[in-house]
Amino acid sequence: MIVLDRDLPTVHGDDICRAVAKEQPATKILMLTASAGVSSRVEGLSIGADDYLTKPFAFVELVARVRALGRRSRDSVPPILERSGIRLDPARRVVERDNVPMALTRKEFGVLEELLRAGGAVFSSEHLLEKVWDENIDPFSNVLRTSVMTLRRKLGEPAVIDTVAGIGYQL
Repeated sequence: MIVLDRDLPTVHGDDICRAVAKEQPATKILMLTASAGVSSRVEGLSIGADDYLTKPFAFVELVARVRALGRRSRDSVPPILERSGIRLDPARRVVERDNVPMALTRKEFGVLEELLRAGGAVFSSEHLLEKVWDENIDPFSNVLRTSVMTLRRKLGEPAVIDTVAGIGYQL
């Protein structure tokens, strides 16, 4: 998180704000300025600031705004999921098995993500079809079975996806 004065002496705060918003979009920016007009606030927010506080301000308000932005930023990045040598980063859409990057289709990625999130619980085929495909998918289709078979092959040995007869799949 950055608390940024808009009117810096050497480099203008707007230039810093634009660069940070472009290069590090997860970084929250609280812009401080003496410009209290609506157009100034709108401009500051439109160039990448997440919040805007005009001078003079009460220090307790600055602290409250920093805390609020901090709470929001924690929820923005999904956690990396790991189990049985598999590492899945939902935010970057990256999968590795034993530190070897893997190329998965969107559906294979979705199935693996759901199974990793389950923490070892068994997911029914219907649940996976609904979560990864949509509610309009034919429940008697072989699409899930085919995707799991391909995913198993890509993940390699030892096998990590089990079929639980009559129920579904688990990792």
